[in-house]
Amino acid sequence: MARRSPGLTVDIIIKRKDGSTILVKRLNPPFKGDWALPGGFVKYGETVEAAAVREAKEETGIDIELTKIVGVYSAPNRDPRGHTVSICYLAQEVGGELRADTDAKEAKSFQPSSLPKKLAFDHGKMLIDAEIRNGKGFS
Repeated sequence: MARRSPGLTVDIIIKRKDGSTILVKRLNPPFKGDWALPGGFVKYGETVEAAAVREAKEETGIDIELTKIVGVYSAPNRDPRGHTVSICYLAQEVGGELRADTDAKEAKSFQPSSLPKKLAFDHGKMLIDAEIRNGKGFS
C-alpha cells in the first residue's frame, strides 16, 4: 500500500513600503474569484524558502525578502482539494512591479483597514496571526 502524505504549500504575506499587503484574486478553483495570499505548492527538490520567493514573483511580479515564519497551518480540511500543510511567511517587497500572473486574475495592495473580509482558505487567520488584521468581523 502506498503511503499518503499531505501536500506542502507556502503562503506569503508581502508587506509593501507603504504598509499595504498584497493579495491576489484567484483565477482557478477552489475559491475562484476570491482574494487570497500569494502562494502555492512546493516543487520536488525545492526548499520552502525558494518556493515562497518563486510563488511571490510568479503571482504578483514582486521580488521579496523573507523576514519570518508566521506559522504552519495543517488542518486536514484547510484546502478542499485535499490535505495540505502550508508554511506562511512574512516578507518585505524589495523590487519588481505589481502585476497578476500565472493563476492570479488580479493582484492588488490593501491597507490593513481595507482588507477584504472574505479570503480563500485560512488566509484570514494567517493575517490575524501576523497581526496585520485584528480579527474583528473577519472570516
